[in-house]
Parts: sequence; structure tokens; C-alpha cells
Amino acid sequence: MTDATLTVIVTIVRIVIAVVFIGMGINHFVPRSARVMAKMIPPAMRREGAFNPLNLVYFTGVCEILGGIGLLVPQTRLAAGIALVVFLAAVFPANAYAAANRERFGAVAIPFWPRLVGQVVLAALIVWVAVAA
Repeated sequence: MTDATLTVIVTIVRIVIAVVFIGMGINHFVPRSARVMAKMIPPAMRREGAFNPLNLVYFTGVCEILGGIGLLVPQTRLAAGIALVVFLAAVFPANAYAAANRERFGAVAIPFWPRLVGQVVLAALIVWVAVAA
């Protein structure tokens, strides 16, 4: 594989990941989606006030949008990649809670092990596209 081919592949994967994060971030502001995501926050992590579940959904939506945009900007690519990997780890408890409560969350409750593997693969792809020239 030539360097040019690899550069094209990295660029395409970077753009796809960025678009997915931006799209998912925007989805955090769709009222129905935001309510479901707020319910996915485990009870032990629920707070009142500024850190209530709905505000956390909005905050994570902003994080996803900014992370996706950051991957597209060469000067912020590495920082955005690191932030998105940390983000995936931070939101994993909500995904695990949803997986444990499939009857409550339906299709958004991806089973635990496929979700974990998927997030590890996604994190690796993010690191790859963030550090590749």
C-alpha cells in the first residue's frame, strides 16, 4: 500500500468518524432522544441542579460535536482525539446501564460485550486518525 493510498484511507475514516460524532451530538438536542439518553444515566450518577441527567446529555452532545469538528482541524486533531477517547470511557457507564436494562431501552441498549468491543475499536480508530499525518 502506498503512502498516498494510506493517506486517503485515513482521511476518509477521519471524516466518517467526525460526521458520526457530529451527527450523534446533534441528536442529543432532539427532545425525544435527549429524554431517552437522560434515562440511560445510572441512578448512582444522577444529580440535581446543573448536573442533572438532561443537562449531562446536552453537555455530552456539545462534546461530541466539538470532538468531531476537532478531528477535522489539523491543529486540534490530536487533542480532539484524546478528548473523544476520554469521552467514550466517560459515557460507557450509561451504555452499560442501558445494556443491563434492555426491556426499558429497547434498540438503544446494545448488549454489553458488543458495545464494549465496539467502543474499544472506535477508540483505536480515533487514535489512529488523530495521530496519522
